[in-house]
Amino acid sequence: MRALVCHEYGSYENLRIDDVPSPAMMPGHVRIGVRAAGVSFAAMLGVQGKHQNKPKLPYIPGNEVAGVVLEVASDVPDLKVGDRVVGPASSGGYAQEALAPAANIHRMPDRLEFAAATNFPTLYPTAYGALRWKADMRPGEILLVHGAGGGSGLTGVEIGKAMGATVIATAGGADKLAAAKELGADHLIDSRKEDIRARVLEITGGRGVDVVYDPVGGDVWDASLRCVAPHARMIPMGFASGKVPQIPANILLVKNVTVIGFYYGYYNGWTGRPGEVFDEADVARRRGMVRDAFQEMFRWFEQGKLKPPVAGIFPLDQWVPAFRLIEDRKVVGKAALDPNA
Repeated sequence: MRALVCHEYGSYENLRIDDVPSPAMMPGHVRIGVRAAGVSFAAMLGVQGKHQNKPKLPYIPGNEVAGVVLEVASDVPDLKVGDRVVGPASSGGYAQEALAPAANIHRMPDRLEFAAATNFPTLYPTAYGALRWKADMRPGEILLVHGAGGGSGLTGVEIGKAMGATVIATAGGADKLAAAKELGADHLIDSRKEDIRARVLEITGGRGVDVVYDPVGGDVWDASLRCVAPHARMIPMGFASGKVPQIPANILLVKNVTVIGFYYGYYNGWTGRPGEVFDEADVARRRGMVRDAFQEMFRWFEQGKLKPPVAGIFPLDQWVPAFRLIEDRKVVGKAALDPNA
């Protein structure tokens, strides 16, 4: 099968299309004929060797997969050949076939297209878990979403609106802000031209926001600290700016602010820490939470509350321009690779 392979950590430009054997079936897994695989900042970090999860080289990147089930392990009772499915794989998505734990794979609505579905393996459930499980966000609260032109930010906007929040979206440039508005943002701030703190306080009548969802970090995080309401919850979801913020504890103390860490992979059974005890019952409980979340998110999709944004689907040999959209922060929505094109 054709696959995009990482032979050494470094630039994504050094990846190579190879003809490799199909992955061997394992108990509890399904083989998926990949129709679309998401291109993400996390995948780029993985190729660079900067992600917390470092697969053994050589490896096939790609952990957001949508496609059709080709084979099912004998111990998997609830999926069958021909099912249209979506879900995360720890790696292997940039290939014509991928193997994934059946417990993490979900049948998807018939009218959900494969490229759009690549928003579901990680982006939507990350926003869902962060805002519902961790921040316990309530209808009517004010949510500030940064980087609202990229995949993480846009899905944060949509999930926030579906949960009943008033959403303030920041992004750099009119095209990205237009995408955030189309997906439901109530207020828009151009982070290249406007003072985020001043505008948020203006929009909220000086009160500040209840929840911050931040995939960017750096200066926008610093601005957020100064425009949160008392008892606010702040969620650092990534550091696309390249700057990991340092948090002054005095601000947290004065306003009773809570900063919440959230790693979605933990809920799929990916501990990422060698030597950690694998508690099967607890992993099953977490995966059950994820399955319930997917059912609700698919309902929201059917109701028109989620409109998965697609920046483009690229043939496998066009991986460089696809990744460059991510690196240059020009992507609006989700970019995906088609391993069969």
